[in-house]
Amino acid sequence: MSLNRRSFGTTGDGTPVELFTLANGAGMEADICTYGGALVRLTAPDRDGVPADVVLGYDDLDGYLNDACCFGRLVGRVANRIGGARLVLDGETFALDRNDGRNHLHGGSGGFHSRVWEAEPVETESGSGLALTYKSRDGEQGYPGNLTVSAVYVLTGDGLRLDFSATTDRTTVVNLTAHPYFNLTGRPGTDCLDHILTIPAQRFLATNREMIPTGDLAEVAGTPMDFRIGTAVGARLGQDFPPLAFGGGYDHCFVLDERNGLKLAGAVFEPRSGRGLEVWTTQPCVQFYSGNHIPEGLPGKGGAVYGERSGLCLEPQGFVDAPGHAAFPQVTLRPGQICNQTILYNFFVK
Repeated sequence: MSLNRRSFGTTGDGTPVELFTLANGAGMEADICTYGGALVRLTAPDRDGVPADVVLGYDDLDGYLNDACCFGRLVGRVANRIGGARLVLDGETFALDRNDGRNHLHGGSGGFHSRVWEAEPVETESGSGLALTYKSRDGEQGYPGNLTVSAVYVLTGDGLRLDFSATTDRTTVVNLTAHPYFNLTGRPGTDCLDHILTIPAQRFLATNREMIPTGDLAEVAGTPMDFRIGTAVGARLGQDFPPLAFGGGYDHCFVLDERNGLKLAGAVFEPRSGRGLEVWTTQPCVQFYSGNHIPEGLPGKGGAVYGERSGLCLEPQGFVDAPGHAAFPQVTLRPGQICNQTILYNFFVK
């Protein structure tokens, strides 16, 4: 395993940003920058052993500074949406940043995805890696408590491992995830509609038109949300089904089984290249997003031009808007507790 570092530019206020390259000696590489902890590049071999980059992103820091898609970045304090941008903890109400209409999305406009993280090489049980750390101040984006977050990337023999941990000095909420957009063709700028997706979930969170959960868990059976058997991403996008209309496509939280420890959140297979990806998680849910709102004509890496559904996301996380629904498993973190989460991206070919 090797780890190289180089400058990736500076933010608008002059903060330097670095880019780290992890390599596993088997032809896989991962580029990670300290701005938003973004996964800038990730290579994986096709069935002929030819590696290619399988994540969307940009060639330089300016792309990320101006990015509205959250390409590849770490998301927090709370991934996904909080209805009304309002948080109630122990009887106290906190007003959060409103950056999605009247709601709060992905930690707010100044969430973890837009912060420069501290970075250092680290040795783990899984191998050599990169440890990113961010200290979120009390009141940042409206959240209570000083929160210290760690995200450790390790390139394994067949993929990428990401371990989160977080501690706080005041009761707060934490629901972290990563936001890479995958296109397994290795041909950036193409769409992901022919990717075969499997999600082992019997239920998903019903939402209103603003994509805020209603509190109901809907059955996937007999609907376009049923991916228990592998189905092409684009096979049912055009069906007349209100949840698809609300999201402009797939942008929904699927509830996984209740087993503790790592479990399969989803698998994707691209028939032409033979590349496949399994996403494993310790979290109870996974958000599937079909890239509905990627701007058409968006300049990407290596001269690629992105557009609607150029990539898909599988974002392991806790229940969406959990603080607003007492019946949901909560994402509360109290002093003395440690929030630990793991995501595995394991590649295969066939």
